[in-house]
Amino acid sequence: MTAAQKLIALLVLVAVLMTGAAAGTWKVQDWRYGRQVAEQARLHQGDMTAISNAAAAQVRADQDKRLALEQRLSVSDQTHHKELSDAQTYQARLRDRLATSELRLSVLLDADSAGACSVPAGTAAVGVVHGGARVRLDPAHAQRIIGITDAGDQGLIALAACQAYVREISRR
Repeated sequence: MTAAQKLIALLVLVAVLMTGAAAGTWKVQDWRYGRQVAEQARLHQGDMTAISNAAAAQVRADQDKRLALEQRLSVSDQTHHKELSDAQTYQARLRDRLATSELRLSVLLDADSAGACSVPAGTAAVGVVHGGARVRLDPAHAQRIIGITDAGDQGLIALAACQAYVREISRR
């Protein structure tokens, strides 16, 4: 073998060794990179599990708050319904008592206007109010007055229910 052939063989040998070393280096880097990717995937999975658990806990807390609010609103609605029912029952009894003349509505006349008015004063009734002239109202007028107060009572009860609802909602 000539010196040129030896040089070529040496260069080929160096090239083969360099190719093998490069392939081995790539293989080692591939193993290291594979481990890093696996570690990152494990950490990512742990983060995703923690985020998922936190989201589930938040959903449960929100559901519990909503359930508690619904229960409070249900109690408030039942209270409102009972108050409204009681007021309607009371107004119905009052109307019945007026219709049967068991109860009479009267107004207290002002002392200055009693002398100038030709309205006859009612009979002296035994009652809580002493003094002053009183005039008994016509039963039909008394019924209308009770109807007006009934509507007013229902309005006040509905307003109180709305205010209670807003308080419960805004407390959230």
